[in-house]
Amino acid sequence: MKSLPYFCRGEVVRGFGRGSKELGIPTANFPDSVVEHLPGDISTGIYYGWACVGSGEVHKMVMSIGWNPYYKNTKKSMETHVIHTFKEDFYGQILSVVMVGYIRPERSYDSLGKNALISAINHDIEEAKRNLELPEHLKLKEDNFFRADGSNSTTTSNQILNGH
Repeated sequence: MKSLPYFCRGEVVRGFGRGSKELGIPTANFPDSVVEHLPGDISTGIYYGWACVGSGEVHKMVMSIGWNPYYKNTKKSMETHVIHTFKEDFYGQILSVVMVGYIRPERSYDSLGKNALISAINHDIEEAKRNLELPEHLKLKEDNFFRADGSNSTTTSNQILNGH
């Protein structure tokens, strides 16, 4: 995928409320305006990279881009799981992410059930943690993109950026 690494930033909006409640894996959702600007070569599936909420620390993340077949979504979404424990929700704050790699395509877990989905997500998280330790991925954690406050950047909080 020639568009990787891919940098984007947007306000965290309420999703379907399933990540934390049903799966025990909280996710931050981008608004449609960010999702709609994804380049054509970024296909649906599971990605890994770096994420920062507001002007906070940069953490490892995994992101699902797609239709979430298990839940039969009718609208494409970008759901980011930041691999960090936050004390509280951060709806309305700016989430900055850089997607650096692709893990796997989106899959349907209908016949396998919720436990298989949770297991797959946990496997994705472990793969992301390993891959992000590679030197070429570690350097992106320090990218100036994360030092720019989203509210002061030349783009609005609802725009997506391709900074590579």
